[in-house]
Parts: sequence; C-alpha cells; structure tokens
Amino acid sequence: MTEQTVLRVENVDKIYKNGVKALSGVSFNVDNGEFVSVIGPSGSGKSTLLRCINRMIDASKGDIYFIGQSVNKADKHQIKEIRKNIGMIFQHYNLVYRLNALENVLHGKLGSYSTVQSALGLYTAKDVEKAIEILHMLGLEERVYEQCSNLSGGQKQRVGIARALIQGPKMILCDEPIASLDPQASKVIMEYLYDITRTFGIPCLVNLHQVEVAKSYSDRIIGLRNGEIVFSGKPGELTADMISHIYGVSSEELIS
Repeated sequence: MTEQTVLRVENVDKIYKNGVKALSGVSFNVDNGEFVSVIGPSGSGKSTLLRCINRMIDASKGDIYFIGQSVNKADKHQIKEIRKNIGMIFQHYNLVYRLNALENVLHGKLGSYSTVQSALGLYTAKDVEKAIEILHMLGLEERVYEQCSNLSGGQKQRVGIARALIQGPKMILCDEPIASLDPQASKVIMEYLYDITRTFGIPCLVNLHQVEVAKSYSDRIIGLRNGEIVFSGKPGELTADMISHIYGVSSEELIS
C-alpha cells in the first residue's frame, strides 16, 4: 500500500445469511485522483461491494483498508469518522424532498454537529457559504432555495453530489448514479464526477451498468461476474470478448 493508495480491498468475501455468496476473493486498490468504474450484470456484487467499503454491511472474510485504517475492525466511533471521509452518491438520490437544495446539501455535514444542532439546523455561516458555493459550481445557482421535489432527476443528483462534496471527502462512492437519468443528464453527471476527480484529486469508485460510459470516463475498469473480479484494466484493454464474458452473453446479444 503506497501513500497514494486511499482504498485497499483485500481478498473480500460476502456471504449472506441465506447462503448467497455475493463477493468472492475481491482484491483491488484505488489511488488518489483515480476514477475507477465497476461494471457487471445485476446481481454481480457491485452494490454489495460499496456497502462493504463504507461498512453498511460487514464483509464475511478479508479486509478493507481506508487511508490505512481497517474498516472491518473499526468500532462505532471509528466507523463514524470513516464515513465522514467517504462521500456517498445514490441511484435514487436519497434526498429529503420537502427541504430545499441548500438544506439537503448541509445534511452532508450532520456528522460534524451535535444531535441538538442537527435537529435545529444550526449550521455555521461558513458551512452555509460553502454549500452555496458548491451548488453554484455544479450549475445550480438558481436552485439553491428550490424545494427538491421540484427538481429534475439530473438536478437532484447534482444536489446529491454537492452533499457528498461538502463533507470534504477523501473518496467518493457512487452506486449507479446515472441509472435513473436520461442520456443528456447522465452525461452532465459523469462530467461533473470526472471533473471533481481531476480538479480536487478525490478518487471516485463508481458502479455502472453502461459499459460505454465506463470506457469514456474511467482510468481503470473492474469487471465483476458472480461476485468475482474477472477483469481489471484500462478502458482500452476491455475487449468485446471480455465484455461478453463479464455479462455472460455473446457479443451479438450485447449489440442487440
């Protein structure tokens, strides 16, 4: 593990109580400033992997190190600190729709406030200013005080990105961030994520269904099939035959 390595996943298995083995011997690193996409069919273990990384669920075997600290062995206080440094972006946004964009972004700072401060929304002027600045950076300067229920899907996802960024994360995890969006909104979101990695050096680990999108934006692609890594390499190394292997279908079926 080098100084550049932010995340190290080491021989991780995940077996659910019903006996389903969702991950098997998964190992890889993510370095500073690296944009890594995880592709694979539904049920291949992509979402399980992200949930293990931020300890939403426990890995059954192996270990995960985030900035040199074991995630699996972390106690409750340590897990809270780890999560403060990992920004999460979700497929279905996970916003509070009755609140406006600014209030939703500030929710990304809840881990830094007491329960009373959080409940009363007693955010510092510095955090409010920072939240507004991030929303402006993401092209939402006219939506800062807009109730999130009135926003488009792409705008909601940008609010989700802003909520992750205000944490000052050391890494961003994205679970199918464009699965619910149309092609144009998807392009906007991917370009913002890519720019964030390049501009701020924050590594992104992104689950994607869209192979061509992964090839367009990634420094490296990981292919999961039945919970195992069957490909890890640069986009140019991802051949049609390998894509067919990852998805368990022929090239003709992928095209059709």
